[in-house]
Amino acid sequence: MNFFYGFMALVMAATLVPSAVFMGVYVFTGADEALDRARTLWNYLRVFTLLGFNITVWGNVLVGVWHLMH
Repeated sequence: MNFFYGFMALVMAATLVPSAVFMGVYVFTGADEALDRARTLWNYLRVFTLLGFNITVWGNVLVGVWHLMH
């Protein structure tokens, strides 16, 4: 699971950082394209965060059920 946690942290950082950068570009320049990109990356970040959370929770549930059966 450590690989999974590290991978998900990397994926989340890879969407959070560009989203923040594009939001900064929007704040300083007012370019609507930068706002659209920031919103899109922010939505991907939310999806990846929820995916990681769900896989972690259900993975632990499956491991618990496995241990109860054996």
